[in-house]
Amino acid sequence: MSPISPNSVNGGVPFREMLSGERFYYGVEVVTTRGYEPPGAPQNLTAFSRDLLADPRIGWISLTDNPGGGPMLPPDWITGLVAEHRDRVVIHLTCKDLNRNGLEAAAWRYAAEGFENILALTGDYPTGGYRGLAEPVFDYDSVSLITLLRSMNEGLTVPGRSGKLETLPKTNFFIGCVVSPFKRYERELLPQFFKLVRKIGCGAEWVIPQLGYDMRKFQEVKLFLDARGVSVPIIGNVYLLTRGVARMFHSGKLAGCVVTDQLLETVEKYAAGPDKGKRFFQELAAKQLAVFQGLGFAAGYVGGMAKPDTFGQIIDLAQSFGTSDWKDFFKEIQYAQPGEFFLFEHDPLTGLGAPERMNPEYLDSLRKPPRSKQVTLNYRLSRLVHKLAFTRDKALYPLLKKLFARWDKKPGFLMRMAYAVERTSKLAMYGCQDCGDCSLPDCAYICPKKWCSKCDRNGPCGGSLGGRCELDDKECLWARIYERLKYYGESETMLDFPVTIYNASLKNTSSWANTYLDRDHHAPAGK
Repeated sequence: MSPISPNSVNGGVPFREMLSGERFYYGVEVVTTRGYEPPGAPQNLTAFSRDLLADPRIGWISLTDNPGGGPMLPPDWITGLVAEHRDRVVIHLTCKDLNRNGLEAAAWRYAAEGFENILALTGDYPTGGYRGLAEPVFDYDSVSLITLLRSMNEGLTVPGRSGKLETLPKTNFFIGCVVSPFKRYERELLPQFFKLVRKIGCGAEWVIPQLGYDMRKFQEVKLFLDARGVSVPIIGNVYLLTRGVARMFHSGKLAGCVVTDQLLETVEKYAAGPDKGKRFFQELAAKQLAVFQGLGFAAGYVGGMAKPDTFGQIIDLAQSFGTSDWKDFFKEIQYAQPGEFFLFEHDPLTGLGAPERMNPEYLDSLRKPPRSKQVTLNYRLSRLVHKLAFTRDKALYPLLKKLFARWDKKPGFLMRMAYAVERTSKLAMYGCQDCGDCSLPDCAYICPKKWCSKCDRNGPCGGSLGGRCELDDKECLWARIYERLKYYGESETMLDFPVTIYNASLKNTSSWANTYLDRDHHAPAGK
């Protein structure tokens, strides 16, 4: 894939076309701020965005949505100021601050204004707010949001004002998604990859990995998709480090961004030099971009707190390298975490992996799964009860379906008693939150509303670190699920169930009744 010439003009090339062509393009991240910047203020975001879009080396800009979980100017504030470049703007849309109605309304606004490039994310857990910590929303997760956006592209069918169904005008969103490959443990990494395939199946058309500084992990995203026969454009993600940024990433305070002890030591060494590490940091970013191009990624994406000219200089440097230099850079930029799990074997001479060289120890563990403390007596009992009473059309299911249908017609003592037994037993066994639309069977009988900070029912977010939730108050829900299912030989299909979108109208009602009466997300399609 050839780079775009520094002297050519990108203005007429829409982002969608950049990812489908033969050239390697570059994008830059624009992070909004907390507080209003008056016109003419230093580092004004409007001028910054326009300067980037005017640079012929930069194909597109990407506007963040409250990164890190703090309140900031929304990305659509900037879109209104660069509307003439709408096809070269990517808008991040996250689920932490808006419920499903708010997300749909935002999507309609973007469509009406001609902004079609959407990066769909679950979002970071809130870290602050005026007079206290904000209560997060997470009514949707990234999978649910991608499903909504694809449905809007197909023509969303909704009840009209007359009561009849009507199909709304089709949108034309170019939907992107994120994957987080920089995970230390197998139980974290594999669910990330399985969820990536799920996102693509739900409508995501391009992928950007989260941040890290081991090129093997970036390549593993491509290797995994190749092994699964999935072909989508991948955008390589680079963040221009400084000493302060490296320390923050190393602390784990910014979800999904990993700087290891080894890299931090290198950063500290160069940052102590006369130029405070400026040359090293820019070369590191440029080398990463060169590697992405060499690996066959569709584009490179650069973020960081820098002036527009700095991003241009990094791109110039990336394009100045020889055509084979990226192979040396690939071996050089391998800052792994201690004992980090890799899904593929990497050649000791080149560092490169191949789709057919999957980790043999991992393959052996699939044939003979290890024991896990997650496989408790409670879980074993839950699987048995599910097999007997909740496996559709088998064992006791038909009888219980008839009983609940009869009780539902004329609710009385028996229905109230069944609901009381359900609430008491599920609270004691799982910490049940009485949502009425139960995902216990989907989540290896660990309640996502109780044990996941974002209540992710469709797979893990990207925020875990070392197997723990990004809040560091518990183990990652989906890492626990993975271990349970792997013991029973079910880990590879752990996300092979229909997309779960919670129905809040069922809150504080019997999930048993809702399951047997086809009122919850377990109902067959069309019911």
